[in-house]
Amino acid sequence: MNTIRHMKRGAVLMLGVSAFALQAWASEPTVVPEQAPFPAQGKITYVPRDSIVEFKALPTYSEPDWVTEKFVKTGKLPPVEQRLPKEPMVFKTGNMPDGIGVYGDTLRHVIGGRPEGWNYSAGQTQGWGGIDIGLSECLTRTAPLYQVEASDMEPLPNLAKSWDWSEDGHKLTMHLVEGAKWSDGVPFSSEDVMFYWNDNVLDMNVSPLNGATPETFGEGTTLTAIDANTVEWTFKEAFPRQHLFAMAYGTFCPGPAHILKTKHPKYNKEFTYDQYKNGFPAQYMNIPVMGGWVPVAYRPDDIIVMRRNPYYWKVDENGQQLPYLNEMHYKLSTWGDRDVQAIAGSGDFSNLEQPENFVESLKRAAQETAPARLAFGARLIGYNLHMNFSVNGWGEPDERGKAVRELNRNLDFRKAVTMALDRKKIGDSLVKGPFTTIYPGGISSGTSFYDRQSTVYYPFDLEGAKALLEKVGLKDTDGNGFVNFPAGTLGGGDVQIVLLSTSDYATDRNLAEGVIGQMEQLGLKITLNSLDGVKRDDARNSGRFDWTLLRNGSELSSVVQNTPQLAPTGPRTSWHHRAGPDGTMDLLPFEKDMVATVNSFIASNDNDERSDLMKTYQKISTENVNTVGLTEYPGALIINKRFSNIPPGAPIYMFNWAEDTILRERVFVSADKQGDYELFPQQLPGKPGEAGPIN
Repeated sequence: MNTIRHMKRGAVLMLGVSAFALQAWASEPTVVPEQAPFPAQGKITYVPRDSIVEFKALPTYSEPDWVTEKFVKTGKLPPVEQRLPKEPMVFKTGNMPDGIGVYGDTLRHVIGGRPEGWNYSAGQTQGWGGIDIGLSECLTRTAPLYQVEASDMEPLPNLAKSWDWSEDGHKLTMHLVEGAKWSDGVPFSSEDVMFYWNDNVLDMNVSPLNGATPETFGEGTTLTAIDANTVEWTFKEAFPRQHLFAMAYGTFCPGPAHILKTKHPKYNKEFTYDQYKNGFPAQYMNIPVMGGWVPVAYRPDDIIVMRRNPYYWKVDENGQQLPYLNEMHYKLSTWGDRDVQAIAGSGDFSNLEQPENFVESLKRAAQETAPARLAFGARLIGYNLHMNFSVNGWGEPDERGKAVRELNRNLDFRKAVTMALDRKKIGDSLVKGPFTTIYPGGISSGTSFYDRQSTVYYPFDLEGAKALLEKVGLKDTDGNGFVNFPAGTLGGGDVQIVLLSTSDYATDRNLAEGVIGQMEQLGLKITLNSLDGVKRDDARNSGRFDWTLLRNGSELSSVVQNTPQLAPTGPRTSWHHRAGPDGTMDLLPFEKDMVATVNSFIASNDNDERSDLMKTYQKISTENVNTVGLTEYPGALIINKRFSNIPPGAPIYMFNWAEDTILRERVFVSADKQGDYELFPQQLPGKPGEAGPIN
C-alpha cells in the first residue's frame, strides 16, 4: 500500500501545479477549495483613474456662508480664493455617487484607540479610527483605487499634483500643489517634504508611525528640493513605480515643519528626541494640518472634536471649498462599541471587521427602522501566523528562542503546523454562516492578482502533522502530552513557543486561543503574550517573538502597495524575517526565490508579466508555508443612512481604510436630513497649541 501511495505521489509531483486539481491525500498539497458564494457583497463599478480628480483653476469659489460672514468680512480670514492654491484639486462630479453636496452636519465616529499626540512624523498614534486620515495628507493617494482596473493602476495625485520620469527612469520629478497652505495659513512647500525625509525618515533616532524607513522607497534612494514647489527623487532602479504607492498614506505624509522643527534636536538643542516625539501631546490643540479637519477639542477617555480646515485645498466642480461636513467627532470608547453605536444610530460610521458582530448587525440593518445601512465588500480581511525565521540575533533571543527559530525554518515543521489547523473550525468559532473561508496564506483572494490554481493548500490532517513532527525529531518523551526537544537541545524539555498577539480586538483573542487549542492537540505548548496594539507592534518590530498573529496588511490585500513587504527584500521589510544587529540576512532558499520574484514584479511594467509573477510568488509562498494562513472573511461598511456620496462596494480595507476609501471630504448630508450634532457650530480652528476653536 505504501509503495502504491509513493508511486502515485511521485506522479502527482512530476505533473507540477496543474496536478493540484487532482484527487489528493489529506497529507499532500492540493489546490485551495473554492469559496462559497456570498450574495451580500456589494458590486464595484470600475472607472478610469483620471475620472476621479484633476487640478485646475475655476472661475469662482465659495464656502459656507457663515465662514464668509463671521471670518472673511470681519478680516479674520482672507477671501476663499486667496486661501486656495493656484490650481486646487477638483473632485469630478461624474465620480460622485450623489453629485455635488451641501454644507453642514457632523460625522460621529466611535474608536477604541487613545491618542498619544499629534507628531505622526515621529511615531505618535492619534488613536486610529480615521483621525490621522482626516488630518494628514500624503504625496499620493491610493484608497480610491479599489474602483480602478489593474491595467490602469497607479496612485492618484495628491500633495504631488503631477510627476515626470527622466528618460532613463532613475529620476522622478514631483510637482507639489502650488499655493496650498497649512490650516494656520502658512504655505506648504518642499521644506515640509524635505523635513519629513531628512529629519524623520532618514534620522535613525526617529521612527515615523507607519514604519517608513529609507528602504521603503528603495535602497539608496535620495530626495532633493529643486524649488519651493518641486522635489526630485533619484532611484538606483529604473522606473520603480511601486514607490509611488509608498508615498501615499501612511508612509509619506509630511507634518508641519514650521511647528515640528521647534522641538527637533537638530534645530533646537534644548530638546531630546524623546521630547521631540512627545512634544505635541493630545492636549496640544489646533496642530496645523493639510487634511480636511483640525483637532480643536480633546477630553481624555471621552472625545476628540475636529473642525473644518478653512485653508483646505480641494473643491468640487462648482468651486465649493471642501469638506462639506463641518465637524468630526471621535468618541473614545472600544472597537466593539463602535459597531454597536453605528448600528444603533448613536454613531455614524464603522468598519465592521469583527466577525463576531456580523449576524446581529445584519439582522438589525435589515429592519426598516434601522438608522444605518450595511454593505459587505470582498473577502479582504485575512489573518496569518508569522513564524520568526531570523537566527541572526534579531530580537536577541535566548537559547529557547533560538531553538524555536531553528524549528520555524524547518519546512516539515511548518507543514506540521499548517496541517494541524482545522481552518473550518477556526472560522466557525468566529461566526457561523458563509462569511469565513479557508485561507492557507499568501495574497488575499480579494485582490485582482489572486490565482486559486497557484495557491497550495495542505489540508487538515492531525495524524499526518504528528508524523511530520516525529520526522523533525520532536517526540513526547516524558508522556505529558507535549513533544520534547531532542535530548541535546535544552535538555530535552518541552517545546514551548510564545505567541505574540494583541488584546485590542476580540477576533485576535479568539484566533489566538483557537491556535493554542489546536496546537495542543498537535503536542506543541503555546503560551500567549497578549499586549495592547502599541506594545504588540513594538515587540513585533523589534523581533521579540517566536510566532506572531497578524491581520494582513496592504501588501497582501492590494499587492501593488508596500510590495517590498511581500518578502524580505531588504533588512527591515519583512514582518517575520529581518536583519540581525550586524546587518546580516540569513534567507532560506525559498525566501531568495520570493525576493527575486517580488523584485522582478517591482521592476516590470508589463501587466501580463506582473500577473504571472504573482502566480509564481503565490505558489512559492504557500508551498513553503512562508506564513500560516488562518481564515479570511469580508468586512462591511456601516454608515448612517443620512449620508450621501458613499461609493457602492467600497471595501473597509484594501489600499487603505474605508475612512479614506469613501473620500470623506466629499461626503455630505442633504439639508432636510441634517441633525443638530455640531458641538462648535460656526467656529473655526484657533492658533496652534491654544485651546479650542474660535468664533
